[in-house]
Amino acid sequence: MIEVSNLTKSFYYQGKKTTIFRDLSFRIETGESIAILGANGAGKSTLLRILGGIDLPDSGSIHSDRSISWPVGLVGGFQGSLTGRENVTFVSRIYADKTSIADKVRYVETFAELGVYFDRPFKTYSSGMRSRVTFGLSMAFDFDVYLIDEVTAAGDQRFREKSKQVLLERRQNADFLMVDHNLWGLKLHCDRAFLLDGGKIETFSDIDEAVALHTERLLAAPTQRGMET
Repeated sequence: MIEVSNLTKSFYYQGKKTTIFRDLSFRIETGESIAILGANGAGKSTLLRILGGIDLPDSGSIHSDRSISWPVGLVGGFQGSLTGRENVTFVSRIYADKTSIADKVRYVETFAELGVYFDRPFKTYSSGMRSRVTFGLSMAFDFDVYLIDEVTAAGDQRFREKSKQVLLERRQNADFLMVDHNLWGLKLHCDRAFLLDGGKIETFSDIDEAVALHTERLLAAPTQRGMET
């Protein structure tokens, strides 16, 4: 179970305060996966970062009895001068016990398929190479809930298919909170949907209904509703 109560988040941009969302409250039961919809700037990625402990809200609370991943594929925590192997080892030392660190590193090295580049500085990697390492690192850990933000769109076609297959395997034993601009693809993994709009959240048991309303609003008012940073 994940229970969120009165969650508010704002940023300061060019000296002005921008509120991304205000007083969001919702509950996610164990065993269900959620599609998160919203226009650019509605706060989808911000919400995932807060749920994953990467960012803090202005106010509100989050209670859960489940292990929640960081946003899958997150690059922000990687140090550019360290190699892919060193970055993976560093994160594994934080989240894994000492006896499993080598297994985590081996998993990512095999999954990423970078060869000698796995031992070269992360800052020299292309965006596709970074996606391979960061996605592989997320999948090296077993979480109850995975926070997935557009990761299936990263990398080349072969890597996207490989990523989708791994997600299907994880879905057998874990739940997802998922953001993806491939709206209809969300139905493959998710049971219901949240729609972020105007700083508020609407919940839908029917994903088709949520997608239809979201698309209708985008076509009717294709404007920036906020700013995600």
